[in-house]
Amino acid sequence: QDGDLKFSLESVKKLKELMDGNRHINPRMMVPMASYSPCQEKHLPEEFRPVCKREDAPMIFRRLSLAAEDDLCEICANAACSGCF
Repeated sequence: QDGDLKFSLESVKKLKELMDGNRHINPRMMVPMASYSPCQEKHLPEEFRPVCKREDAPMIFRRLSLAAEDDLCEICANAACSGCF
């Protein structure tokens, strides 16, 4: 969850994979993570497409990716996670 936006855990994990894959590009060609948006990725889960129309999409994607780090959502350690209780 990010604000009033809610996404499935599986989709957020897929988003994290896409964003982590972007880090393995040549560092000289890489865009700063704060401005990176996976909207051009063909494997982006469909439920994220409406986010791509928002100005704050890169930050939303970044926060969601951070929420999925180390499977913290699955142990309810992250405040951004929902559905644990």
